[in-house]
Amino acid sequence: MSNCSPPMQQMALDIGLAPVPTLQSFVPLGNEAALAHLQLWTANPLRSPVPTCLWGDSGSGKTHLLRAVRQALQAQGGRVGWLDASTQSLDEFDDGWDAVLLDDCQRFDIEQQAVAFNWFVNAQSPAHGRARWVLAAADRPPADLPLREDLRTRLGWGHVFQLHALGEAERRSVLRRAADERGVFLSDEVMDYMLTRFARDLASLMQLLQQLDAYALRTQRAVTIPLIKSMLDGA
Repeated sequence: MSNCSPPMQQMALDIGLAPVPTLQSFVPLGNEAALAHLQLWTANPLRSPVPTCLWGDSGSGKTHLLRAVRQALQAQGGRVGWLDASTQSLDEFDDGWDAVLLDDCQRFDIEQQAVAFNWFVNAQSPAHGRARWVLAAADRPPADLPLREDLRTRLGWGHVFQLHALGEAERRSVLRRAADERGVFLSDEVMDYMLTRFARDLASLMQLLQQLDAYALRTQRAVTIPLIKSMLDGA
């Protein structure tokens, strides 16, 4: 099956169908250690800020976790520096940040790599009063990243977790069980539609199911493909 994102997936993302990612909404099957590490740190941001790097294939939940960490810190009144491959405005390091988050590191261009290195060094330097946490994500282990040597080696300094995406059968099983728990019947046709037209990582699918359940209750209709299309049209 092609990894290209079909038009409906992009549409769903553009209209903001999914709620803000949270650590609580991440389904940790196979990734329990990584989630526990992030929960422990966000519960106490002043703990020793050893750098952390998450890596894994597309759909394993890397970006979801980084955004969830950002949301958790901001909910506590914290501030973070965020850099991903689409970032256009490359800011200087800010002493007011509580953490530095680097997403899609494998796609950083030369300028972004320079900024990421500067942020990393400043975040970890006690000269700035206290060290800050650096959380990074990429599609491969730090040692294999196509980055400048000084940045690549630093990304592998601390904790490194590989994230594992669920297989097709596992995604279907978890999604079916979650729907059953909500009292929602998902036909095979609807399941196929959800898995081919929307983001395929489990956290996004769970968020989609939550939206569908709420919309179905509000409209007093069963969850069908026409209902999904109607929800998107009215979003």
